[in-house]
Amino acid sequence: MTPPVDLAREQRGVVRGAGLAAVTSFLIVLLAWFSGEAIVARTDDPVARLSLALRLDLAVVLCLAVAIGRVANARFASVDDIGAATAPTESAAVRERRAVLQNTLEQVVLAVPVHLALALLLPPDRLAVIAALVLLFVAGRVAFTLGYARGGPGRAFGFGLTFYPTAAALVAAGALVLGG
Repeated sequence: MTPPVDLAREQRGVVRGAGLAAVTSFLIVLLAWFSGEAIVARTDDPVARLSLALRLDLAVVLCLAVAIGRVANARFASVDDIGAATAPTESAAVRERRAVLQNTLEQVVLAVPVHLALALLLPPDRLAVIAALVLLFVAGRVAFTLGYARGGPGRAFGFGLTFYPTAAALVAAGALVLGG
């Protein structure tokens, strides 16, 4: 029997992790905003801008490939899991890795189109923001994966580092579309 969860304590841990992720994300994006051309060369060419975003987003897609590989590796190494969906049971290790994979897939599906939109909508001297978003995404996926087994508080920082910048970028892209 599993011990009861102290919901209030868990929620405080999630709020702490998410708050730290929000502050960290804000500071890194702010640094990228003001570093501008020192990080990424200015360009007005839409093809070059999309190309930049796609090259940077290879790191985002790599996160997905790693998550897929981790599930496959866990299944391969376990007599209970090698049958995948045809097996009658699933180990805790595979279940956890599949949860990380599912969340990573959801995050990638949201992040890549937002990054492409920003590549076309941001001022030419602010493209470093996309590099910052990718950096935050990768760091967030690492933190999420490493903290997953520790429950909500363990996942909160990594989730927030991945999701909050993407969500804010989506809002910013919408504002740029409406304002421009």
